[in-house]
Amino acid sequence: MDEVGALVELLKAYSPSGTEEKAAQAFATIAKSLGYTTELDGAGNPIARRGHGAPQVLFLSHIDTVDGEIPVKVEGGRVYGRGACDAKGALAAALLAGSRHEGPGEVVVIGAVGEEKDSRGARYLIPRMKPNFLIVGEPSKWDGVTIGYKGNLDLLFTFEGERTHLSSPSPTTLELALVSLYRLQAWGADHQDETQFKSLTHKVHTINTGRVGGREIVKVGVNIRLPPAVKVADAIAFLDSTDLKGKYKVGDSSDAVEVDRTNEVVRSLTGAIRELGGTPTLFKKSGTADMNLAVPVWGCPAAAYGPGDAHLDHTEQESLDVGEFHNAIRVLEKAFASLTQRKFV
Repeated sequence: MDEVGALVELLKAYSPSGTEEKAAQAFATIAKSLGYTTELDGAGNPIARRGHGAPQVLFLSHIDTVDGEIPVKVEGGRVYGRGACDAKGALAAALLAGSRHEGPGEVVVIGAVGEEKDSRGARYLIPRMKPNFLIVGEPSKWDGVTIGYKGNLDLLFTFEGERTHLSSPSPTTLELALVSLYRLQAWGADHQDETQFKSLTHKVHTINTGRVGGREIVKVGVNIRLPPAVKVADAIAFLDSTDLKGKYKVGDSSDAVEVDRTNEVVRSLTGAIRELGGTPTLFKKSGTADMNLAVPVWGCPAAAYGPGDAHLDHTEQESLDVGEFHNAIRVLEKAFASLTQRKFV
């Protein structure tokens, strides 16, 4: 199959979180044409397998995207479309690279569902699989490898109070909510460092107000990105020590993750980049990925890799350089070959 054509077919199947079925079908069609056996698991994750036996190299990317369709086109040496960077470019590159696998060992490529919302696909997979090596498909540019991600904590706060006249000296429920949330902001300010990866960030992203009879209800959505030194449990303990206790619900959450920069997966990827004439760069990112969930459970050598500029993720300019896409395929082909040659009983 034409390499760019495979990516285009995945991009044409627009798949915001919760509506991944058509993209899963496109994934299976492409995988079968490349010689994989395919299946759909209980969460709706499309899985492609090539080879058999140990070691098993798992490429775990995601097939869902954020909302906001972008017309799919190839123009000026770039492929445009929602998911070109995050993360269908990585997924297509892995399918194409793994199709060259011959000999012992198994290459498994998975397009997990729901990563952009609650990682339900990865959460379903993790207790059911145990790979020997893990590559998480996320954009790092063709010559970059990601070895760390911050943790994530989504919170929804609910504040209730009595409605008062705006001429009253009494504060509104919204004002009281903002005062309470300032405590969380101040706590975050105590966890700063010279490097972004080691600093806590705190964002209020939604505020909704309403009334039920004479009661005012304010709902505030907050996202916290946690450095390695601050665990989800630490944040919860802080909240429960303040007047915010009982006023929040936890959505998606995961601790930060950082892998050994000398592990076998990192070495296989950086070695392949050098073979192709690149100078590898190791990244620690302020975002969060399914690597945060998988690495603590599986405990295998791991890293994240994929073509694309992460700064284009979730934007209206999301696109992928064709040359970078081709290079990433070659890097993954060499990495798969190197890892499947390892001896496992």
